[in-house]
Amino acid sequence: MPAPCEVAVKSVIPAIRAYIAKELTQTYKMKQTDVADLLGITQTAVSKYVSNVRGQALRIDRTKDIQGMMNEIASRIADRKTSGPQLMLEFCAVCRAVRRNGQMCELCERSDPEIRNVSCNICM
Repeated sequence: MPAPCEVAVKSVIPAIRAYIAKELTQTYKMKQTDVADLLGITQTAVSKYVSNVRGQALRIDRTKDIQGMMNEIASRIADRKTSGPQLMLEFCAVCRAVRRNGQMCELCERSDPEIRNVSCNICM
């Protein structure tokens, strides 16, 4: 059975980056190169996130609380109030919220058919 963080690194983190990259380029009108620098990724990665090529394995923005958390992160990035280690802690907080809400259960079950949503409470 894969650890929740293994599933998260392949699905939740890219989904967070995709949402924030879109928010920064669309709402804050930032250039992809600037977004890439602020997120510590390449401009090509930002382009793929913005064009829905990457980061779409899991829709984490369906709940208001998680959407609000990501909007706040985007705002803090745009205002240059968060970066580096603090930014990673904020990503981890979103990931924990996604896991607590059970939004990652389907992906875990797909990665290991022995896991059943009703009996697994590892992320909770």
